[in-house]
Parts: sequence; structure tokens; C-alpha cells
Amino acid sequence: MLYEFLICFIAGIGAGLGTGFAGMSAAAVISPMLITFLHIPAYQAVGIALASDVLASAVSAYTYGKHKNLDIKNGIVMMVTVLLFTLFGSWVSSLVPSHAMGSFSVCMTLLLGIKFIVRPVMTTKEAMEGVSPKKRFIQSVLCGILIGFICGFVGAGGGMMMLLMLTSVLGYELKTAVGTSVFIMAFTAFTGAVSHFAIGGAPDWWCLIFCVLSTLLWARIAAKFANKTSPLILNRATGVVLTVLGAAILAVNYL
Repeated sequence: MLYEFLICFIAGIGAGLGTGFAGMSAAAVISPMLITFLHIPAYQAVGIALASDVLASAVSAYTYGKHKNLDIKNGIVMMVTVLLFTLFGSWVSSLVPSHAMGSFSVCMTLLLGIKFIVRPVMTTKEAMEGVSPKKRFIQSVLCGILIGFICGFVGAGGGMMMLLMLTSVLGYELKTAVGTSVFIMAFTAFTGAVSHFAIGGAPDWWCLIFCVLSTLLWARIAAKFANKTSPLILNRATGVVLTVLGAAILAVNYL
């Protein structure tokens, strides 16, 4: 029991920091940890990770929203599109031969972390709000289609894809991008967790509780820090967290 608690707590630290700082899906950290060290079946591990993501993303979104760093209107547009095209991408994926795409999310995490360190996102809210509502709506729909299809087809990378699109394509400043990302992830993670438990059955309850509480705690800490710090420090902190997490997950999977 102590060993199980320790692994879940450590996994929750990585997942919570990734969620609170960068809107990263907890599945990218928790799943490989549970599979490697606790030998939990992959499908069940992903379900536990998604369930851990729900409260962590929700409390992070609340924290970002309280500091006015959340775009709910366009977030809902993107969320609906992501959910629809995740289903479509999953259906297309079932029709083609399977490929080893598990490293997609990990590599994106590592590369995005390096990107935030080397080229920080310094867009201001004033510049972000200068885009017309119509253009922002179209951008949200198109990015939602791309993110949803890739997530459904590959099965990973939702949080990182969302952060990349929000900062690079839609031109969001970093805090609003992360706030909007975790808002969307709360709903997508809930949908995924329910479907996993409905299909795969009940999870290891102690493992689920440990992971949920640890992820929630560290996501709350990360989100509070992120909303009080300067954009440059947040970029650096986000970059370091993503780079360390990406390298750690690669080490867990391949070493």
C-alpha cells in the first residue's frame, strides 16, 4: 500500500504541475507510471489518469478564470469541435493498420518545453483581444477539428496540441491559453474517464483516490503560482516543467 501511494503521489506531482502550468493531460504522466511501476493494465491506467485530470483541470480552470485568464466563449466552441472530431478520428483510426504512435505525446511535451524556454510566448492581452470575434470563431473551429482528429487518431497529445494551437495559431497570451486549455480538458477528460470505466470496468479504487488527490493538490499549487507570476517567468517555469516531464517519461518508457 505504501509503495502504491508513493508511485501515485509522484505521478500526481508530475501530472498536477503539467496541468496547472501548461494544461497538459495527466494521462501523459500518470499512465506510463502506473503501467511501469504498478503493472496496471494500460486501458485501466489511462482511465485513472483521465479521472485524475477532471478535478485537476477544473480547479485550474477556476483559478485561471478568477484571474480573468480564461476565454470561455471560444473555449466552448473549440471543446465541442474537439469532442466531435475525436470521435471521428477514433473511427478513422479503427479502419487503418495500427502504428506505434505512443511516443507522439511525449515528444511533443519535450519539444514544447524547449520551445517555451528558447522562444517564450510574450503576446499581450491587448494584442490578443485585437482579433475580430468572427476570425477567432473560425480559428477555434479549425483548430478544434485538427486537435480532435489527431487525438482520436493517435490517442494522445490533446493538452499539448491545444496549448500549441492556442499560443501559435490563435495568438493567445500564455496564461489565457493555459486557462482555456484546462477548461476544455476538464470536459474531455470527464468524457474519456466515463467511457473507459464503462467499457473496462471499475478501476483500482485506492490507486484512483491517491492519483486524483495528488494531481489535484499539485495542479492547484501550480495554477496559483502561474497566475501570480510574470509572463517571462511563467514561460520559463512552463518550459522547465514540460522538458523535465518529457525527459522523465521517455526514461520511464525506454530505459
